Amino acid sequence: MKKIITVLLSCIMLISLTGCAMFESKINDIKGNLVGNGYTIDTFDNYGKRVMTTTGDKINIQGNPVETTSYDSDGSIITGYELSSVITITIDGQEIESCGDTCIFTQKGLEPNVDFTQEDIESNDNGKLSNNTYIANIINKYKNYFGKSRVVVIKSQLGQPITAYSGDEVYWSVPKKLPKMTKLMIDGKALYIHRANYQIIDTSLLN
Repeated sequence: MKKIITVLLSCIMLISLTGCAMFESKINDIKGNLVGNGYTIDTFDNYGKRVMTTTGDKINIQGNPVETTSYDSDGSIITGYELSSVITITIDGQEIESCGDTCIFTQKGLEPNVDFTQEDIESNDNGKLSNNTYIANIINKYKNYFGKSRVVVIKSQLGQPITAYSGDEVYWSVPKKLPKMTKLMIDGKALYIHRANYQIIDTSLLN
């Protein structure tokens, strides 16, 4: 019972301390939806082959809403909106419309792991209470709020490895206004993944 209370208290402390990675992520957004942040945009086909690289100082990504219609129980038409698969990328005042391609937006200063190799993962339970799946889910959920040591492996839509990044403080979120995108903060630098397969792995599992 004491161990459970200790774990729960640790979770509460994690909640109270949330702010490190989330604060960095918000500051990154405050700069203007990528505006003011230098990025490299790498575009890949379904097989993981790079087809284009674009760099810019002021980058903006915007989803494009489309009108949808549905019907209520009385048969009346209900009009709504949802994001299409098309994103508009504004680069220093010029635009690229993109649909379907895998795009990786890397903030300047964030470098991939050039020596990363795929590994099999073999994990064993050492008997710790924190290994309990229920407790581990709670702990890991709140650890994500302010980052933990992780490796991000990015693959093409057909599963071909593209690249990998790692950091001591890795935090991820799903932007509400951007379709099919995941935002990661890796040691204070932003990485956006659009239409790609990926895994975010605790570094300890690879050691």
